[in-house]
Amino acid sequence: MAPPIDYAALAPLLIVLAAACIAVLVEAFLPRHQRWPAQVTLSVVAIGAAGLALGLYAGNGPAGITTLADSLAVDGPTLFLWGTLLALGLGSILLIADRSVEPGGALIASAASRAVVGGGAGAEGIAPPPEDRSYGTPGLAPTMQTEVFPFTLFALAGMMAFCAANDLLTMFVALEVLSLPLYIMCGLARRRRLMSQEAAVKYFLLGAFASAFFLYGLALIYGYAGSVRLTDIATAAVGTARSDALLLGGLALLVVGLMFKGSVGPFHTWTPDVYQGAPTPVTAFMAACTKVAAFGAILRVLHVAFGDTRWEWRGVLWAIAILSMVIGAVIGLTQTDIKRMIAYSSVAHAGFLLIGAISITEQGVSGTLFYLLAYGFTTLAVFGVISLVRNADGEATHLSQWAGLAKRSPIVAGVMTFLLLALAGIPLTSGFTAKFAVFSAGLGDGMAPLVVIALVASAVAAFFYVRVIVLMYFSEPAADGPTVTVPGAFTTAAITLGVIVTLLLGIVPTLALGWAGGGGFVG
Repeated sequence: MAPPIDYAALAPLLIVLAAACIAVLVEAFLPRHQRWPAQVTLSVVAIGAAGLALGLYAGNGPAGITTLADSLAVDGPTLFLWGTLLALGLGSILLIADRSVEPGGALIASAASRAVVGGGAGAEGIAPPPEDRSYGTPGLAPTMQTEVFPFTLFALAGMMAFCAANDLLTMFVALEVLSLPLYIMCGLARRRRLMSQEAAVKYFLLGAFASAFFLYGLALIYGYAGSVRLTDIATAAVGTARSDALLLGGLALLVVGLMFKGSVGPFHTWTPDVYQGAPTPVTAFMAACTKVAAFGAILRVLHVAFGDTRWEWRGVLWAIAILSMVIGAVIGLTQTDIKRMIAYSSVAHAGFLLIGAISITEQGVSGTLFYLLAYGFTTLAVFGVISLVRNADGEATHLSQWAGLAKRSPIVAGVMTFLLLALAGIPLTSGFTAKFAVFSAGLGDGMAPLVVIALVASAVAAFFYVRVIVLMYFSEPAADGPTVTVPGAFTTAAITLGVIVTLLLGIVPTLALGWAGGGGFVG
């Protein structure tokens, strides 16, 4: 018999996945000049329809269920994570689709960066380079390679399945579905092509190792429990006399794969290179959405499958959280590139998030979910602002180039200041509320020493955020310094969305905190 499927519960995921498949057909059959408007419209409509389906389903106050042969769980945390991913996905699509900040768009699949107009032999009898028709019409402004839109939708669908997976095999398939498009997207930068391609290769190779660790851990746990379903693993862990060697060994390998995706130190080595080399809109999508999906999966695995054995693994995750916070805060101080600085900031934030994840309480779940929502929107807006500061070679990401930015563009400097203060956790921003929620959960679950270390790491990390603010306001701009590009409607909308959510979650967080605490995991 075919397994029962709750289509209403799965509608958001199915809509995004169907739109990704349709986007592939659009690439195959539409003329090039029609693809950009068609892909942007399809992506925005699909995310909007998925959000509407999610709202209609969640509005009825459903109980948590498992469906599709118990391979996917649709419960309170799943609905919150799906809503967060869809909102962040919409902002990311807007950044990716913008063609005004970078003429023609920031992404291109061709190795050439501009079309060569003309033909015939040159003045010296040397034939000009072959005409590049890969991404635009000769003589006109170049157009974006629109393959990035189906990649984004497939990655988003994989993230939604990843954080809803109720068994490890489904989680592994979802991990690959979200990862493979990201590997390609990281290599699509129009400028700094070699750096972009190097980032893609590093991400692919290290991601393949992490996936292998995850799969080997899955095999060990299956050997222990006789099942890959999370609830069956939990039952076997507390109801069998078998040796725990396979269980703990499998969990250790699983943790490596999951922590890699969450940019948790010391499994973060891909993060600074990929953040720096990837096109900035892709970096924004990856930094915001992948973190949400990864920690959603970490929460589900630790709470559902291994919650009853937490005293056996919590000490190891304490050490990982401390390492992540220290690496992110200390090495972030030495960075001179702003994208690498934000990368190490994400490593430190991953350590803070891990405090909530290993607090096996309702407060730990709600605090972590709220933190993911707050961090995602702030990070999305930060990379949107970074894409606006440019020189003749493209984005001006070296910190020295941001000197005196407030004198050139007070609005952009003010927005960036507010976002950096949010990342630092200053009151009246979402960062303060998120850290308060996670640290309170840690204190409530007996992790006071870990919270003290986190507070010290937060203070250290605040220094490199303040350093950028001081540079923008108290330094003189260079005569040949970068300019601030006037953002188009798409980039403006994405940055505005991030700033508004960051402000609202800092002032009136009650609604989001209530939704984050609206139910536990199935099982």
